[in-house]
Amino acid sequence: MTDTSKTATLSFDGQSFELPMFTPTAGPEVIDIRKLYGQAGVFTYDPGFTSTASCDSTITYIDGDEGILLHRGYPIDQLASKSHFLEVCYLLLYGELPSSAQLEDFETRVTRHTMIHEQMHNFFRGFRRDAHPMATMVGVVGAMSAFYHDSLDVNDPWQREVASIRLIAKMPTIAAMAYKYSIGQPFVYPRNDLDYAANFLHMCFSVPAETYHVNPIVARAMDRILTLHADHEQNASTSTVRLASSSGANPFACIAAGIACLWGPAHGGANQACLEMLREIGTVDRIPEFIERAKDKNDPFRLMGFGHRVYKNTDPRAKVLKQSADEVLELLGVQDNPLLQVAKELEHVALNDPYFIEKKLFPNVDFYSGIILEAIGFPTSMFTPVFALSRTVGWVSQWKEMIADPQMKIGRPRQLYRGETERNYVDIENR
Repeated sequence: MTDTSKTATLSFDGQSFELPMFTPTAGPEVIDIRKLYGQAGVFTYDPGFTSTASCDSTITYIDGDEGILLHRGYPIDQLASKSHFLEVCYLLLYGELPSSAQLEDFETRVTRHTMIHEQMHNFFRGFRRDAHPMATMVGVVGAMSAFYHDSLDVNDPWQREVASIRLIAKMPTIAAMAYKYSIGQPFVYPRNDLDYAANFLHMCFSVPAETYHVNPIVARAMDRILTLHADHEQNASTSTVRLASSSGANPFACIAAGIACLWGPAHGGANQACLEMLREIGTVDRIPEFIERAKDKNDPFRLMGFGHRVYKNTDPRAKVLKQSADEVLELLGVQDNPLLQVAKELEHVALNDPYFIEKKLFPNVDFYSGIILEAIGFPTSMFTPVFALSRTVGWVSQWKEMIADPQMKIGRPRQLYRGETERNYVDIENR
């Protein structure tokens, strides 16, 4: 709601224009510039839209300075410690924590939709055997629109609901199949007797030749990774989903667009970059060398997995995931894995070195998720697909919210044009 008691005044060329303001429930006040061009004939300039609210939302709130992340008002550390992924999915989708009956119904609906159309197996076989799992996921998720025609009408609330459940339910199956295909192993069908995280792990690591038992500590760590990455406000991939959705594109195409954006190393590849850095360091005895390089302003080397663009003091997700990382490493051991030995020592240094403390270079969620996924046995090529699996519910929630918003318009950013002004065509013989 606009706070009519407050306005902002823009003055230039001897004219002044009054702009209404919005007061959010949390966060800074917002100046409404929707009518600015019509009234004043000017645009605003904001590369990356880092100072522009593209929508109003009730899903997720972040205060980076204070290290706060709320989903529907609930702190992320409480959700990750006391809840589980599918309950958080329900919260993001519907706005409230479910009752026991609501949660049971939701879990049943998701569980009963985990299988994919059998003909979709042929899509996987069309990729080269060494295709990156993210390339496979972009293609297969986009192709879902060719198989599920009864949930493509974005103007039908029931079809939106069906599409939402299908995407959340089938993404673990698609991600696991992409992984299995990349390593030449047979696909493993989902099991309805396992919970969401355990089912994903089973589809990734079981083989027909022997029984695979999912360790509950590992399953809990995976569930926390999914929960902590479920949504993160209007980031690049979420904004991509919203922009694609604004054209009325079907939900599967919109989520495929989000996966493609997440694939970028500046967005979803941070935990993969962290593990690649640990490989570059190699052994514990080389850590002091790389610490000195990180402190050298003239050295391009950067410590990946430390600090955060949004969170300036601490990453609230990292505190919870550190506990799971410690549990998984204690369970699986780090003695035979040099990368994990380097990770533990680097964590110790970062938490105690005055330079890291002063610069607020704290271990972030990418650091802990990376070492957990490495310890479990995932190759780095699967780190971003796991992120995509986690973030699907956030994308779907944001998509549903946008479609239902009566203020929705097709996205159409403006530009600051710096090209040539009008000029006449010159015949080729005269150039």
